[in-house]
Amino acid sequence: MKRHLNTLFVTLEGAWLSKDGEAVDVRHEKISKLRVPLHNLDGIVTLGWDIGMSPGLMQACAAAGVTVSFCNPYGKFLAAAVGFSPGNVMLRRQQYRVADDKSAAVLVAREMVAAKITNCRTVLLRAARDHGREEMEVAGRRLSCRAQDARLCTDLEVLRGIEGDAADTYFQHLSACTTHGDPALLFNGRSRRPPRDPFNCLLSFLYSLLAHDCRSALESTGLDAAVGFLHRDRSGRPGMALDLMEEFRPMLADRLALSLLNRKQLNARDFETQEAGAVLLRETARKAVLTAWQERKQEEITHPFLGEKTTVGLLVHLQTRLLARHLRGDLDAYPPFLWK
Repeated sequence: MKRHLNTLFVTLEGAWLSKDGEAVDVRHEKISKLRVPLHNLDGIVTLGWDIGMSPGLMQACAAAGVTVSFCNPYGKFLAAAVGFSPGNVMLRRQQYRVADDKSAAVLVAREMVAAKITNCRTVLLRAARDHGREEMEVAGRRLSCRAQDARLCTDLEVLRGIEGDAADTYFQHLSACTTHGDPALLFNGRSRRPPRDPFNCLLSFLYSLLAHDCRSALESTGLDAAVGFLHRDRSGRPGMALDLMEEFRPMLADRLALSLLNRKQLNARDFETQEAGAVLLRETARKAVLTAWQERKQEEITHPFLGEKTTVGLLVHLQTRLLARHLRGDLDAYPPFLWK
């Protein structure tokens, strides 16, 4: 079982990362700012335009199974440095066979989508319980029906339609979960590439962090992060990582975004709007979000299928191993993560 290790986030422009013995040395203007033992890391994420890394460190990370992701300052994934794919080649061959067989792929994809819809429902029902909003309960019942539809679906295109309809319902009501009272932070529906308001900006940033963790977990298990069952193959897109993160979006990203704004840990001054209308996180805000993200991953939770206590950050690793067991034939079906 893979231990729950930390991710090193580097946001300092002009930083240079290199290998110093068995440690990662982060330097800026030739001055060492931080040294972290390589064996204490699960991943390295750079968030900036001018952050470099030595080939020696990349090689050491590949050998140690440490995933390296390069992102722009606002969390958009740009590239990754990985070594040879670990794990049994037979596992990856089975993954490819399932991905090419739509009737087999939908059996896994529908569990992931149903779990995502169910976890979205949990977010809304928690808001209904906390704030006494009846419209949340109505939306929750609709999502419950869509989750059931997803579990019975036998066609990938129909499944994608169900997921899209459920997402529309969810995002229409997510704004009612906010309690901060700041009109500058209102959420009026999901907008991407670029995000058009602070809440969407925060969601996009958190989704990028979640995608990195899912990709790392898949690589460490020996699965191919690029070949998904729900998301079609596309050059440069980690389809399986996007599949896996679906069931975790509501719990890990959406809920954290709501908490940061409702508790006023972030405010309108933490965001900037460009001339083209894109809304971006300021550097100090990015650091605050990264801290909250890491703290959230350290919280303990009981895994609903395994019945064992674990940390939130280890959940994606556990799910990849359950997926691998299903693909090998050890489990009749893939058991998705259902948040309670």
